[in-house]
Amino acid sequence: MLAEVFARTTFRDPDLSDVTITVTEVRISPDLKHATAFVARLGRTDIETILPALKRVAPFLRTQLSHTLRLRTAPEIHFQPDTALDYAMEVDALLRKPEVQRDLKD
Repeated sequence: MLAEVFARTTFRDPDLSDVTITVTEVRISPDLKHATAFVARLGRTDIETILPALKRVAPFLRTQLSHTLRLRTAPEIHFQPDTALDYAMEVDALLRKPEVQRDLKD
């Protein structure tokens, strides 16, 4: 649902105006009061510069979610960078090193 809100919303915040953001995972607390959204950026924008902007628009996103989900109260949204893709790229780069390739063939 959060990804759908991102897809259909044009943000007024200049830090989010030309940025494509992917929501990779959302974890909701057992009491449904808090949600942690893991986000990744597509393109060259550093995710650390996007996080403060996402924090600024979180109340707006919460309102949009409450309308979409038809809930009386939507969870408070917290954003964290998703580093899984970066980690996978690091592992891939390590596996492509000649000395590692040599060890893998033995």
